[in-house]
Amino acid sequence: MRAERLVGGLLTGAPWSVDGPPRRRLALLLGIIGAGGAAYGLVMGTHGGVTPDRWPQMTFSALKVPLLLLATFALGLPSFFVLHSLLGLRDDFGRAVRALLATQSGLTLVLAALAPLTAWFYAGGPGYRLALLWNAAAFGVASLSAQLLLRRHYRQLIARHPQHRLLLRGWLVLYGFTGVQMGWVLRPFIGSPDRATTFFRTDAWGNAYQEVWRTLLGVLGAG
Repeated sequence: MRAERLVGGLLTGAPWSVDGPPRRRLALLLGIIGAGGAAYGLVMGTHGGVTPDRWPQMTFSALKVPLLLLATFALGLPSFFVLHSLLGLRDDFGRAVRALLATQSGLTLVLAALAPLTAWFYAGGPGYRLALLWNAAAFGVASLSAQLLLRRHYRQLIARHPQHRLLLRGWLVLYGFTGVQMGWVLRPFIGSPDRATTFFRTDAWGNAYQEVWRTLLGVLGAG
C-alpha cells in the first residue's frame, strides 16, 4: 500500500484503513504509532540543544511517547472489553480495537507533523516552563484531532448499533483518565536543565490527580 494512501485513509477515516487481514493491519498500525511517536519524542528531547549531553534525553523521549500511547491504550482495553460484553457488542470488539488503533496512528501522524514546529520553537531558546507549555499545546492539538478521527473511524460501528456512541464516550473518559496518570509516571519527557537525565523521576509513582489538587489548593491559598 502506498504511503500517501495509507496516511490519507487514517486521517479521513476511510473504511479500508481498519479492514484487512487483522495481524498485518495490527502490525502496520503499531509500526506507525511507534515511528510517529518516536519522531516527535526525539524532537521533544532536544530542548537545550542537540549536544552529546542531551542525547540520552532525546533517546528516552523517543521511547517514551510511543510507550505513553501504547501503555495507556493497553490499560484501557480490559475495561473496554467488559463494557462491550455488558452491552452485548462483544462481536464488534475486534473492529472497535482496530478503529482505536487507527486513531492512535492518526494521532502520532499529527504529532510527527508538529515536530518541525517544535524544533523551530526550540530554536528561539525558550525556558523549560515555556517548553512544557508548548509541548502540552502540541499534545492538546493532537488529542483534539484524534477525537475527530475516532468519530470518523467509528462511523460504521455507530451505524450498525447506536450503543457504540455510548462506548465511544466511555473510551474517551477512560483513555483520558489513564493517560494523565501514565504521563505523570513516565515523566520527564523534556528533561529539566537543572536535573540529571534519568528515564524516571525519583517520585515517579505519585498520583497525578493528587498533585493537581495540591497545586490548585496552593494557587487558591496564594490568592
